[in-house]
Amino acid sequence: MELHGATALVTGTNRGIGHHFAVELLRRGAKVYATARRPELVNVPGAEVLGLDITDQGSVDAAAAIATDVDVLINNAAFTAGGNFMTGDLDAIRMTMDSNYYGTLAMIRAFAPILARNGGGAILNVLSAAAWTTVDGNTSYAAAKSAQWGLTNGVRVELAAQGTQVTALVPGLIATETMKEFAANAGIEFPDGVLQDPADLVRLALDGLEAGEIEIVDRIGADAKASLIGPPSTFDLETVAASYGAGTLD
Repeated sequence: MELHGATALVTGTNRGIGHHFAVELLRRGAKVYATARRPELVNVPGAEVLGLDITDQGSVDAAAAIATDVDVLINNAAFTAGGNFMTGDLDAIRMTMDSNYYGTLAMIRAFAPILARNGGGAILNVLSAAAWTTVDGNTSYAAAKSAQWGLTNGVRVELAAQGTQVTALVPGLIATETMKEFAANAGIEFPDGVLQDPADLVRLALDGLEAGEIEIVDRIGADAKASLIGPPSTFDLETVAASYGAGTLD
């Protein structure tokens, strides 16, 4: 997938990874639709800003009616604060699954015909190493990411005939404000290099997308996937903080 001269739509660009995706795509010479539920919070000079709630079918359809030139779809937006299954708010748990799984599916169903008309293009779904383990404190998020991984693999098969590349980005720990707040509340301090810089992760992801990779992982992500051959494991933040020393995780 050649990104220079491409047209990309990125969900959840008001902060975090989504913001970095939009900025880096522009730097690489792509046209960018930067979307968010609250478009007034998007600050990506050079991008075309659209309001988009991926859990609202009407909003998804409206975005697809405008962005008819898209050939790269980056599904990044997601609700992450579902908490544990037994103690979390049930509405928050539903929203976590709705955004990660059904919201991603709604975006793909709306934009797959557009990608086909524009030559096939590519889809990049932002997952998490939690898809291959679980996280005590946010088990509902881990389950939603597992579902999104299965969705990504299924969509890859279904869209192969139209020439659409479907890629999963499966990182470990990212130095977003959400992760920093979660760690602070849990009293966890990470050694240097354990929390991946979002800008570095985005560059890794886009390099992989251009290279035709279908699964892009960092070190923590690779270790999480390798653990699937054994008994189910828990992604414990304190253990990860102690296990990974300074240095890059790519």
